[in-house]
Amino acid sequence: MIVKNRWGALAAVCCLLPSLASAELRIGMVAPMSGPASDLGEGMRAGIEAHFGEINAAGGINGQELRLITRDDRYEPVQSAPATRELIREEDILASVGNVGTPTAIVTIPIHNQEETLLFGAFTGAGVLRQDPPDRYVINFRASYHQETAAIVDGLLEAGVEPEEIAFFTQNDGFGDAGYSGAMAALEAHDVPDRERLAHGRYTRGTTNIHHGLATILEAPTEPRAVIMVGTYAPIAEFIEEAYWDLPDTVFLAVSFVGSHALRDALDPDMAEGIVVTQVVPPLDADLPAVADYHDALAAHDSDLAPNFISLEGYLAARTFVEGLRQAGEDPDREAVVDGLLSLGEFDIGVGETLSLSSGDHQASDTVWPTRLTDGEYVLLDWADLY
Repeated sequence: MIVKNRWGALAAVCCLLPSLASAELRIGMVAPMSGPASDLGEGMRAGIEAHFGEINAAGGINGQELRLITRDDRYEPVQSAPATRELIREEDILASVGNVGTPTAIVTIPIHNQEETLLFGAFTGAGVLRQDPPDRYVINFRASYHQETAAIVDGLLEAGVEPEEIAFFTQNDGFGDAGYSGAMAALEAHDVPDRERLAHGRYTRGTTNIHHGLATILEAPTEPRAVIMVGTYAPIAEFIEEAYWDLPDTVFLAVSFVGSHALRDALDPDMAEGIVVTQVVPPLDADLPAVADYHDALAAHDSDLAPNFISLEGYLAARTFVEGLRQAGEDPDREAVVDGLLSLGEFDIGVGETLSLSSGDHQASDTVWPTRLTDGEYVLLDWADLY
């Protein structure tokens, strides 16, 4: 009888296992949680977890809680690949959300495609995630680096800057290449000749060795009135600190990946004043439903965290992902999650712009917000007021 009761208890536990396994929806994230780009990974994670937290507090998705499982790759491709395989094969994630970086995406996209597992809302605007036709298992939230640097070029020309007065400082990899090619395309659209001859300094990823790149810009035949920078905050801050004294009348402009607040905090306030950063999310003080919800969710998640553009992007990417997840049905599998997102068509998450996703359109947002650091805060920039 004792043996029978033991087998009965074991059978009861086994019967419970499917319901326990389905009690949560497991989402993965591979990003730098340590190292020189850790602010980016930590910010994206905070924003995603803030939204997952408010969803879970309201009962989850069809009664299932959202769980974010993260791996630290230190912004190094050699660590991203095994971490991605581990999440997909051993942690059995439904999708990856909010991964950080272009060089890391270059090595992980093939894995996601091979494993038929979604990579959604990566914190990168690189073209490798924006194929034509799009990869089924790569869906983006944010505008591209092409769009960011094109917006900068268009804005500079509108502000009266001559093409030969523009210089570039970029990370020497696919990330830097993506931003630079967007700027070149914008200059081509303006029929600018000899655009490839504009000064272009570079630095090596993972270092702050900016001196050779700065020398290239300082040796340009025309002193630049604007330097477009495509890099992470530590080398960009080093570059600005060195260039500030030689180029006192130059405006420094960066794309969103730099980490706006990390860059501000890394610089002396006088050097930081007037820096322009393009954003792919609304301003933090925007009177918009999604931004208000973000502030509430972030405070509930961790009241010690200060709002910033990175965690806002993580929050909005997660909010978009959840919209697709709701369309994926009960107990969704990996294919259902992709189908759910691509079925959204035009939709509104409260950012003041209509978003869209479909089988032929794998980027939800195309909007770029230019901001300028003024008295320690980033405010919307009217390009006519640049100088």
